[in-house]
Amino acid sequence: MSPWTRILPTVHCDSPDGSSSITKSALQSVRTAVAVPESELKRWRRTFEANAKVINGEKFLDADGFIDAIAPAGDLSKIGRAQFGILFRIADTSRRGLISWDDFTVFETLLKRPDADYWMAFQYFDVDHSGYIDYNEFKTVFSANLGPDAIPFDFDCDWIKLYLGKKNGSHVLGYNEFTQLMKGLQGERLRQAFKYLDTDQDGFIRPEEFKRIILEIAGHKLSDSVIDRLPTLCTLSPGQRISYSEVVAFHNVIREMDMVERIIREATAKSKDGRIDQADFLNHAASSSRYSLFTPMEASIVFHFASRGLASQRLALIDFGQLLDPRWRPPHEELFDAKPAVKVSFLQNFLHSSYNFVQGGVAGAFGATIVYPIDMGEFCFHTKGMQNQRSTVVGQLLYKNSIDCAKKIFRNEGFLGFYRGLGPQLVGVAPEKAIKLTVNDLVRSRAMDPETGRIAVGWELVAGGLAGGSQVVFTNPLEIVKIRLQVQGEAAKVEGAVPKGAIHIIRQLGILGLYKGSTACLLRDIPFSAIYFTAYSHLKKDVFQEGYNDKRLSFLETLAAAGIAGMPAAYLTTPADVVKTRLQVEARKGQTNYSGLRDAFVKIYREEGFRALFKGGPARVIRSSPQFGFTLLAYETLKDVYPWADKPIKVETALTSRPDEMSKVRARNALKILLDVHGDFGHRAAAFAGKPLSLSNPRLSS
Repeated sequence: MSPWTRILPTVHCDSPDGSSSITKSALQSVRTAVAVPESELKRWRRTFEANAKVINGEKFLDADGFIDAIAPAGDLSKIGRAQFGILFRIADTSRRGLISWDDFTVFETLLKRPDADYWMAFQYFDVDHSGYIDYNEFKTVFSANLGPDAIPFDFDCDWIKLYLGKKNGSHVLGYNEFTQLMKGLQGERLRQAFKYLDTDQDGFIRPEEFKRIILEIAGHKLSDSVIDRLPTLCTLSPGQRISYSEVVAFHNVIREMDMVERIIREATAKSKDGRIDQADFLNHAASSSRYSLFTPMEASIVFHFASRGLASQRLALIDFGQLLDPRWRPPHEELFDAKPAVKVSFLQNFLHSSYNFVQGGVAGAFGATIVYPIDMGEFCFHTKGMQNQRSTVVGQLLYKNSIDCAKKIFRNEGFLGFYRGLGPQLVGVAPEKAIKLTVNDLVRSRAMDPETGRIAVGWELVAGGLAGGSQVVFTNPLEIVKIRLQVQGEAAKVEGAVPKGAIHIIRQLGILGLYKGSTACLLRDIPFSAIYFTAYSHLKKDVFQEGYNDKRLSFLETLAAAGIAGMPAAYLTTPADVVKTRLQVEARKGQTNYSGLRDAFVKIYREEGFRALFKGGPARVIRSSPQFGFTLLAYETLKDVYPWADKPIKVETALTSRPDEMSKVRARNALKILLDVHGDFGHRAAAFAGKPLSLSNPRLSS
């Protein structure tokens, strides 16, 4: 016998007035057996104080106050509030209809046990607190919670005798034996119920009879949608009736629902299209366990109720929601409840679009400011000076290498020289990043499967490409001004000239001149964004497992995904960036002039070789990766705090609840085994919460 089976009996002693009370030493032993942090005790005290009533100068919880203290505000299953009165009878060990602070502490401590559900069931059935349960106790408690319309249970069956011996025998159950009886009880109830309703003993029952059985045994575990469709189980086989095999298979699915959910979540997460069929379900179940978990009939039942009859189709996780979550409601009901939100949809869309531009600008400015010095030298990995370094310059080269470039910028212009041209960059980066990120998100949202959240790779490339192309209207003027500011700073020092400002450059170029090299800019930005956004998405999903088991990426994981995605995008588009730079920089005396995109490619290749097209490529990688890393990090962070953002459809169940949420529903978990006896367990007893059971009468007595 488990050492825990004697805790409650030994915690109590007779007081002078004949009542039972908890000794301080026994209370301390309970607290020690299950470690309770001081913060937890303080939280219990606050809960107790908030719901207690003062009686004769001392605070106690009555039945209603106790239920208010332990019942979760938003329950995760279809359990009536009154059913928590079952636990009041367990906590009220003094049998006076009141619970003291010490009683409440012991109860909450026992709820922390990993086997709290079985332990509470044992205490409920152990009416005389002997630490054992005999035949009479089991029958009395069981019968007291069955209504007159319930399917009868034969207590003289062979199954009961195996555990408790013959009627009025001396065999009793300790705690561990009782847990095994309770684990198999539903199966025996199922067998007896089917036999009772199968009056002609042909091995079949009618659909409405099947529904009656399931409602009594597991109605609280099923959503209203599944309950309404229970009779349709008869369509899985000819004859419009339901066999015992199908009833057992359905019950096995319900009993193993947590494993069903794990398999579905893992299989859909690994599926390319976010959907699975019956074969995928069975294959993943087989690969996830040593032995076969589910039969083909059980898999057919899972898909029958998830697909609303079309078991052959491929289903997304959301399709299984009605089977996995007892709280599930049809989509039209959700829309009905959301009518006020529909009225403000235009305002929401406007705010959403406005916010996208703002967050894109802020994120872009953040990323650009952090890495801007890198854009000025390869000590900070400068690329433009090297890309503009030509083989046909008259006189000495401006920069021997990137480190030399950085040294000269620092010597001639100081630290602020690394930020020359930042002003135009920040002015232009807001609309540039806003339109780029907004277009990418917009196209992806339109091409995305709303049920799975998946998007085909082809559409990912299209979304990124359109985003890159749309930004050129802002990128090209910005970059041509920025590049000329960067180049003239060092050139002015060498030649003794006075550097010109951004306004002078804009006036000199004119409107058309600001778009010089735009073809090369398109040739760079379209493939860059197509590669970048696609790589970023797959790094998050495939490498860092975002969304797998509802995982959210950490700060470093998001930064790493965004930074790594920029590496291939930056390097593979370097030739277009080299050509764009040559076209946009004003050629000085003795340097090669280029008439257009094709002319620049040909002349660079002929005069400097193929490697010149990738000049500054590694430096560009090192510059672009952190810039886009910090930009996307800021963008993702801002999206999380967006108050009007549309939340993705999720299937949330007790299995996916966070630990802090699960701690609030320990009381519900403690009812699980009792509710497996009958779905309405406790409803009849709720009105008599705190009153003892009479072993001579299966009804509750006062």
